[in-house]
Amino acid sequence: MELPLDEEDGTFTSISLADDSAEYRLRKRYSKVEGAPATMMNADMDAVEAENQVELEEKTRLINQVLELQHTLEDLSARVDAVKEENLKLKSENQVLGQYIENLMSASSVFQTTDTKSKRK
Repeated sequence: MELPLDEEDGTFTSISLADDSAEYRLRKRYSKVEGAPATMMNADMDAVEAENQVELEEKTRLINQVLELQHTLEDLSARVDAVKEENLKLKSENQVLGQYIENLMSASSVFQTTDTKSKRK
């Protein structure tokens, strides 16, 4: 930017650093009025950010809780499968033992059925 040259004496004229134009005064006046909403806007933005942070923490907590519950469900499901297998194994063993006991009882004379009519006569 060139400074205006005073043609009469060849010196530079001074320029005021303060802009006293109507536009400058209006900007200055409205900047004071707008300062409060800007501060409020910053406070609102801070509140929104804090709310977003709380929501993010809540989502993270819920996700962790869901994952923990999924792992628990997987563990319980595996345990149920193991118990089912054990139950089938025990049922099979009970059938074998039941058959063995029946065979022993049929082979023993103690457990033979007696005809009560023939003994009474």
